[in-house]
Amino acid sequence: MRDLRQDYSDIQSMKFQDDGVIPNHPHLPVLLYKGVWRTEPTRAESDLNRNGWGNSWINGVYDYHHYHSNAHEVLAVMSGFVRLIIGGENGKKVYLESGDVVVLPAGTGHKRLEASPDFRIAGAYPGGMGYNTRTGKPGERPEALQEILEVPVPGTDPVYGEGGPLTKLWLNRRV
Repeated sequence: MRDLRQDYSDIQSMKFQDDGVIPNHPHLPVLLYKGVWRTEPTRAESDLNRNGWGNSWINGVYDYHHYHSNAHEVLAVMSGFVRLIIGGENGKKVYLESGDVVVLPAGTGHKRLEASPDFRIAGAYPGGMGYNTRTGKPGERPEALQEILEVPVPGTDPVYGEGGPLTKLWLNRRV
């Protein structure tokens, strides 16, 4: 595996606009690391924790649109595959398989469309922060929009740790 600390060409970046229901993040893109943990995907949770992303869990992804307005989230596929839609109802469909990692900035909508029977994913949050779950209800929107702007850029990359690509890519985008 190449060291992406200097070359970020293998990381896919996706930006989503507020669709009126799912706010998405106004400045930060979703980052997709394809196959970075292909050789040892079952270590995803411990690797995320080692890189400063905690409050972790192993499970699946909800089958309805939701987002976290008070925390960024990383999802690392440990086994099987999943097809997600990211960014809300009109977002992008993404296929993830064992070894893939996706980082969702605060406010980014995501929903499971389908998954293999053996699908398992590890999720975590920078610094082990707590998170909420929002679904786009009109009453939650004003508070959610403010919370999204207050979530700081993480100090570490969930895959590469300190000095990793996320910290550089996101710091360059923050307004």
